[in-house]
Amino acid sequence: MSKETNIAETQKLFEAFGAGDVPRILEHVNDDILINFYGPQDIIPYAGTYRGLEGARTFFETVLSSVDIHVFEPEEFLADGDKVIVTGHLHLTAKSTGRSIKSDFVHVISMANGKWSRFRDFMNTVEAAAAFSA
Repeated sequence: MSKETNIAETQKLFEAFGAGDVPRILEHVNDDILINFYGPQDIIPYAGTYRGLEGARTFFETVLSSVDIHVFEPEEFLADGDKVIVTGHLHLTAKSTGRSIKSDFVHVISMANGKWSRFRDFMNTVEAAAAFSA
């Protein structure tokens, strides 16, 4: 797939995420997707490794049920071969504590057959862990 196609597909998934539309998100991921969200799994509800469509469903449903999204702004989309790198800013509130999460993020996405095959999320997990801590 072309760089433009990979970026467009990523933008569609981000739009679905912003709308909280998990079924639409899943239309843009491969059946065998691998998701990594780094951070302490005993504190951040969605931290961990997820595999396959059901894992992706669990990941995105957990994120969307755990936080209120105030700002999710992708700033730059860079593509090279089967990789898309997205940088941006977010501002979330942890629903369980009401505490704020403000961070830059970098998403590293691998594409296969025009869909996401791997998603790695890098952000200030110290900020997220603090927001979810009691």
